[in-house]
Formats: sequence, C-alpha cells, structure tokens
Amino acid sequence: MTFTYRLSDIESTASQILKYVKSKNILFSGEMGSGKTTLIKELVKQSGSKDRVSSPTYSLVNEYEGITNSVYHFDFYRIEDELEAYDMGFEEYLDSSHQVFIEWPEKIPNLWPQHYSLLEFTAEDEQTRTIVLTEF
Repeated sequence: MTFTYRLSDIESTASQILKYVKSKNILFSGEMGSGKTTLIKELVKQSGSKDRVSSPTYSLVNEYEGITNSVYHFDFYRIEDELEAYDMGFEEYLDSSHQVFIEWPEKIPNLWPQHYSLLEFTAEDEQTRTIVLTEF
C-alpha cells in the first residue's frame, strides 16, 4: 500500500497508516530527512501520549507512555555493529507487548522481528512524502 502526502496532512496520514499496519513492530526505512521521525511523533501522539517525542539517536531508545500501551522508539543510525543493539537487550523489547518503532533497521538486519510492518519513505520534495507499507 502506498501513501503520498504533504507534511501539512501528517495527522490524517498517520491515522490511515494506523488502520493498515498489522504488527506492533514497525520498521521505518528511508534517507535522512525523509520524514521518519516526523511521522513517529504523530503516531506517538495518536497513541494518546503526552510525552515529548525526539529521535533517540544517542540513547538508542526512548520510551513513551500511551493511554493503553507504551511505545519503544529505536534509532540505530549511529550504531557500528548490530551487536550494540543485541547488548542493550533489544530482543527483550521485541518480546514485550508494547509497540516498537525502529528507525534505520538496515543497521540490524539479523535482529528484525519475525512479524513486522515496513514503512519505506521517499521525500518527493520539501513538503511531499511517499511511504510504501509492506507487511511481513
């Protein structure tokens, strides 16, 4: 499924994506600046969280409290080896019942969950993004 949207329509796009994703594990793939973190901020907001969302580039993971569930937000951009993710207990997060959002999953190819939703981002121009959703 493909979504093309303007950044001003991020709320409705996030709502539509939530209707179609089938997994609690969502992988966000795309170039720097393609809109991954922007969409995650809106998805967390729509989960009912009042937490301030920021990319966990240095901490690797942020946790946000939603109304009924937590969201674990990973950013693996800066890791050099997927052993860093393994050493931090990444697999334990996957085993939880909480939602797991993973930016830069390409950095941890051997640690992807068995079932996941993959969102692949493309920046069409400064205000327009395309996301391809694939379920695995």
